[in-house]
Amino acid sequence: MSGLDYQLVKRLQAELGRLRQADLLRRRAANVPALVGEDAHQHGRSLVQRVVGDYESQVAELGQGGLAWKTRQDLVDALEARLFGAGSLQLLLDDDRVENIDINGYSNVFVEYADGTTARVRPVAASNEELIETVQTLAAHEGLSARAFDVANVRVNLRLPDGSRLYAVQSVSRQPVVSIRKHRYARITLRDLIALDTLADELAEFLSAAVTARKNIMVAGGTSAGKTTLLRALAAEIAPEERILTVERSLELGLDEDTDAHPNAIAFEERLANAESAGAVTMAELVRDTLRMNPSRVIVGEVLGDEVVTMLNAMTQGNDGSLSTIHANSSADVVNKVATYAIQAPERLPWEATVRLVASGLDFIVFVRRRRHGDSQQRVVESVREVAGVTEDGQLATNELWGLDEVGQVRRRHGVQARSQDDLLAAGWNPADSFEGPHSSAGSGGSDRRGITGGAWS
Repeated sequence: MSGLDYQLVKRLQAELGRLRQADLLRRRAANVPALVGEDAHQHGRSLVQRVVGDYESQVAELGQGGLAWKTRQDLVDALEARLFGAGSLQLLLDDDRVENIDINGYSNVFVEYADGTTARVRPVAASNEELIETVQTLAAHEGLSARAFDVANVRVNLRLPDGSRLYAVQSVSRQPVVSIRKHRYARITLRDLIALDTLADELAEFLSAAVTARKNIMVAGGTSAGKTTLLRALAAEIAPEERILTVERSLELGLDEDTDAHPNAIAFEERLANAESAGAVTMAELVRDTLRMNPSRVIVGEVLGDEVVTMLNAMTQGNDGSLSTIHANSSADVVNKVATYAIQAPERLPWEATVRLVASGLDFIVFVRRRRHGDSQQRVVESVREVAGVTEDGQLATNELWGLDEVGQVRRRHGVQARSQDDLLAAGWNPADSFEGPHSSAGSGGSDRRGITGGAWS
């Protein structure tokens, strides 16, 4: 579509919108219900063909000849993308090789591929105004509530129809900025991660037992390290009869959509304030709400602030088995980061109380990192750390169970404390299998498992 006329597409899109609106009014006048599901898609496609056919007839009447097949198909694809998908962005979203998309104004578009290479690609809009309009349209229709994107609401965070996450900013930069992170592995298990060389069998068995034993686990890592994908794999170990409630800033995990694995799962999404600064529903409020809704487990998609206190309180009040993610540079950094978030919360807990809350609520930290492995990008679980209590001087004590040795291999370093070991043993874990020295770990030169060569993590 390199030669696509965006102004023409915009004009045909307006005609398409007029036809859809007229059809809707006719149905209402005849007291006929609106089309839904596949019927609505089929009707939309027929309207697209009609609009493009009418344009083709106009071109022929002007003596300019018919449209080339490719030109006609490009117009159909562009209009269907705007009708059913993410507009001009849809072509990049449909490309399995693309992992991240960064748009610095409409004419500066960069993609990062699954193998770690980057490239500049053609514009996705005819102007910055059109780019903003595309994001506004998506924000109005995706998620559980409409989200404004204008000079009063300069940022928006949302989930696209294919599960990708979009974050956009305007007015505070010279031009609108859009970043999209794609998710290929919406359904994934720990066994899949073994095949992707992210972790070894014995570590997968430990993590499976930790989930089954209802241990509270925080998944940590940097941006695009694989936190959300690992969280999904851990959640796949939860029995289908359990009631799962997820809380997120923008819908991303999608556990409630996998009704085979999680038939009793409900997703909650933070709601931002409206133009009158009213109607906001915060993450902390949603976490509190879940505790009144008979949850077996509460999963917080990403901890970024004061919701951590509510989450830790939930973990210490019998609602064990929680999962969450957090940005961090190392597993050792997580406990202090969680404590720092807690101190900044409205409760204003003193350091001593915060440390004890973290120590009593959090059981394990799993740290994942993205690194280059040969010619591909690889996500590796580098460290698993146990929260071991509070030291005599009032600091959080941790115990690294798995970590990197001097040659960069992941190996078992220490045993689990007695308070957790009995629960893990009851959940089927066999610690004897883990004391065989350095294993053929993710990222090790001797591994015979394949590295990740495609797809997106988060």
